[in-house]
Amino acid sequence: MPECNAIFSIPPRAFPSGTAGFFFSLVCGKGEADEVLIRLLAASLNYLDLMVVSGRFGNAGMPSFIPGTDGAGEIVEIGSRVKGWSVGDRVVPGLMVDWVSGPITRAASERLRGVTMPGSLADYAVVPATSLVRIPERMQFVQGASLPIAATTASNAMLAGNVRPGSIVVLLGTGGVSLFALQFAKAAGARVIITSSSDEKLERARKLGADVTINYRSTPEWDEVVLSETSGAGADLIVETIGAATFPRSLNAAAVAGTIFVVGFASEIDLMIPVLPINLKTLRIVGNNTGSTANLADAVRAIAETGIKPVIDRTFDFDDAPAAYRFLEGASHFGKVAIELDAQ
Repeated sequence: MPECNAIFSIPPRAFPSGTAGFFFSLVCGKGEADEVLIRLLAASLNYLDLMVVSGRFGNAGMPSFIPGTDGAGEIVEIGSRVKGWSVGDRVVPGLMVDWVSGPITRAASERLRGVTMPGSLADYAVVPATSLVRIPERMQFVQGASLPIAATTASNAMLAGNVRPGSIVVLLGTGGVSLFALQFAKAAGARVIITSSSDEKLERARKLGADVTINYRSTPEWDEVVLSETSGAGADLIVETIGAATFPRSLNAAAVAGTIFVVGFASEIDLMIPVLPINLKTLRIVGNNTGSTANLADAVRAIAETGIKPVIDRTFDFDDAPAAYRFLEGASHFGKVAIELDAQ
């Protein structure tokens, strides 16, 4: 594979408050025989990206670090041992490039794109061929870039909660994971309750199929609304994307033998909760670390078969990547925030 080295700097003031400046760079090096070279055409941002640039997680302090957890592009070169892939294939790599399938292991969780290894805000990326999934034929690269973390997480939440016709699913907020989960849940025949601080976002969520919407700013006791809407039974699955600030209400809103699928910690990382409700309701508290390549493939297959469309709130040019980070940090987005890497 070709050697490449093109480095340019982004000033610290361009990034969200509290973040350190670092270099965006392209350092491809020589790929291994089981790797492919991808020309990246789009990226999408996750809350994890904000943690990385703020120095709370990953290797952003390295001078040649390439951020960006999720990306999509096309294969331009293939290692000698790679089978089943061709130059020109449209692909997305998973976040954890060594987690092919099955339960996660320590070894499989060490390399994360845009966290502990080079990410998607570059022209090219070298990744193991086993980390790749094909993008559906009619899907744009910007939409494809939204799949690795958000779609995989939402799909795994449906599996963890055994979502089926008649299930009650509660979603907190209208970010990428929640909107994928909304569409997956409706495709499975579930009833969906979703929260937001914005009536405008709730109206958009209803157009995507949400059955009950709750403005948690005007109705802070959203858990009581969930219980009222379910005749006291509660939710079979709660996709907990917020963290410490909402977790006690999630416990209250969950049904007996329900599942709380823990995705995010946008509010706080440290959590203090009562144990008794977990015991009395025999709740399942399931932690999530995105998913394997096989999980990503399952999510993409479900999207292709059901016609689910990734919701992209806003797309930025590569030169405006810092603005994309600030927009995500402002939490005004509905769905995903994307970055187009190819200006042509």
